[in-house]
Amino acid sequence: MTAAECRPGELPPIPRHVAVRPLLPVVATLVVIAAGWCGLRWGGLSGPLAVGFVGGPLAMAVTAVAAHRAATDAAQAQPAQRFWRAIRLAASLVVVAITGWAVTVAVDPPPAGRVSDLPPWAAVPLVGALVVILGAVLRLPRPARSRGQWVQLILDGATILLGAALFFWHFTLSPVLSTGLGPAAVATAFICVASLLGLTAVSKALIAATAPIGTVALRLLGLSLLIAVAAPAAMLMLGERGRLVAAVVAVPAAALTTSAAAASAQRAARRPSTRSSTGVGRRTYSLLPYAALAAAGSLLIAVTFGELTSSGRVVVVGAVLVTAAVVARQLVGLRDNARLLRSVRQHQARLEYQANHDALTQLANRTMFNATLAELLAAGEAAAVLLIDLDDFKTVNDTLGHAVGDEMLVAVADRLRLATDPGDLAARLGGDEFAVLVRGADPARADTVAMQILAGLAAPVTASGHQLLVQASIGVAPAGPGDGSNEVLRNADIAMYATKEGGKASWTRFAPEMRQEIIEHVRLGGQLHEALECGQLYLQYQPIIDLDTRRLVAAEALVRWRHPEQGVISPGQFIPVAERTGQIVPLGRWVLGEACRQLAAWRDEYGSAAPWTIGVNVAARQLREPGFADDVASVLREVGLAPHQLVIEVTESSVLNARQVLHTLHALHDLGVKLALDDFGTRQSSLGLLRAFPVDILKLDKSFVDGIEDGDDDERLAVAAAVVQMAAALRLDAVAEGIESVEQVRRLRLLGYRLGQGFHLARPLSAEGVAALFLGPGLSLTGSETTPHS
Repeated sequence: MTAAECRPGELPPIPRHVAVRPLLPVVATLVVIAAGWCGLRWGGLSGPLAVGFVGGPLAMAVTAVAAHRAATDAAQAQPAQRFWRAIRLAASLVVVAITGWAVTVAVDPPPAGRVSDLPPWAAVPLVGALVVILGAVLRLPRPARSRGQWVQLILDGATILLGAALFFWHFTLSPVLSTGLGPAAVATAFICVASLLGLTAVSKALIAATAPIGTVALRLLGLSLLIAVAAPAAMLMLGERGRLVAAVVAVPAAALTTSAAAASAQRAARRPSTRSSTGVGRRTYSLLPYAALAAAGSLLIAVTFGELTSSGRVVVVGAVLVTAAVVARQLVGLRDNARLLRSVRQHQARLEYQANHDALTQLANRTMFNATLAELLAAGEAAAVLLIDLDDFKTVNDTLGHAVGDEMLVAVADRLRLATDPGDLAARLGGDEFAVLVRGADPARADTVAMQILAGLAAPVTASGHQLLVQASIGVAPAGPGDGSNEVLRNADIAMYATKEGGKASWTRFAPEMRQEIIEHVRLGGQLHEALECGQLYLQYQPIIDLDTRRLVAAEALVRWRHPEQGVISPGQFIPVAERTGQIVPLGRWVLGEACRQLAAWRDEYGSAAPWTIGVNVAARQLREPGFADDVASVLREVGLAPHQLVIEVTESSVLNARQVLHTLHALHDLGVKLALDDFGTRQSSLGLLRAFPVDILKLDKSFVDGIEDGDDDERLAVAAAVVQMAAALRLDAVAEGIESVEQVRRLRLLGYRLGQGFHLARPLSAEGVAALFLGPGLSLTGSETTPHS
């Protein structure tokens, strides 16, 4: 099961080759075997003592493997990986020491009924292992603290160390010193001291509560060090049975708790944090120093009670009780302060969460996303940004309402969580725009995540009973050396728009040349604004011809741009720029006014010889403007045209599932303006549009005219015939677009088409050229070139 397939509440899986948990039963079995062997030995079992030492090196070797797996687990933070590398080294040193001890026992067995002392040379790798652990704990990340907080932390650690040292002195070193110290006893004492220092360091880390390996793992490691303190102390204090348990069972037991710590650290690395950076849920003080103080007080009473007079005993007990009362009072005060501070932190955590998360989807918001990306880039880590924009989401809001749109956004957010890995960050940047921050240097992984997101969105979303198909355009931008967060986001935005221009519902990886295209678009957009202001735009008119009478009956206005330096710029270059920048609205308003004024001028000068109607192409962006119908009515009144003399041409894609667009079209229809459906037949929903769309004219797309002249293309002929028959049945006009040969004219006339336009009939002309055409006797439709009929 992959991370994307986890159900809510489940932890992401740990890869098998780095999982520590399968090793725990092996170590636990070795602990049971060692304990059982000790029991049998107590019961009188004879045999080589070295056999009992075998479990220690084996268990610690498995622990070294467990630490290695934790150190190579990609989910672990770098400080945690460094920590487990140190534990791997420490475990290896213990294996060397215990193996050497076992070999010594095998070569030189002790007398029957006795346990061999620890060889002095074996203490060197053991103390080295404890020093390595001590260094690893001290190298764990430390939070920023004030001088007073550092003093408090040091005092707490010193209190714990002194309390433990008092017990160690009284019960271990003092009795041994009184009987004399041999080399083995000195070595054992060094191990105790090193273990105490390591235990103190772990206690300080627990008080600080900042270890990246997790608090549970740190406690288990502290238990391992406690075993390391108790085992040599037992060897110094207790009889042969205690020495036997300490020598044979202590190492496998410490191995078990250390391996369990590694397994806990792996789970902690994959568990979503339930605490904020404010530390909500953590006790603000530690009980460990007070436990050390209580233990020292109890030891004081136990040591001095029998040596003092009754008056002295009262004083000692009273002093201890006064100390205990002060400690209890301080603990009560600390608890009250902690409760108040916890309440403040909870409130702070709620505010922090609200500031960094989107209220609707509960994903990270733009602020958190930008901050996380900036931190990664500042640290030199590799990453990639996926910018996700839902295709035609505005249609859902316009047709079904914002409540349904919000449900759809929440569903999309849930699918983003499932499609991304735990280490990645999914965010809603605003509106219908989402983003995913993918960690790692592998470019293929970002591409894989993009494909997973598209696959996750493939199934329809249910929102308020509606089954909605969700499609998205994704731009993928890897972060290169020296890139800033704004630059990476801009690159992803460029790639996302490239996806939209390429057909939507896909993904595109950013390439440097895309940036140049955008720069060119921006430059062209600025020049287009200047062109509108300086009169660089002009209109040409595509005649629409009656195929029977060969007379011009209408014209379609086409905008052109004559740049003072670049010459004539193709509409295919500047119209997409106008749509992207929003300049299509003022541009369309200018075209509408100029076209209507030209038709009015023709009608005034030439009367009935002039074209009957003028057609103007209108973009979806214009139709979404609430006052568009009023603007059209105002222009018609201004130039003195009747509404039916204007034809508004729209494409099928611009009117699909758009409430405001349909509202505008109905308003234009009610005004009396004729509506033409351009490029008809290129969408699957063409027939359904005829019911919702108040259409007057169907314009057969050029793709169905190409290739029909020889009569062999049955599919195109069938569509062309169906469109003209449908228009006749619905009492609509049908216009064939893109006519380029006389054979196409003949075929279209046989199918029933009366109106057509195309280069064979007439190329786009100036106003004067159109006037010459409609004043002439008509067109010759039998040749390959457009000539007046003589």
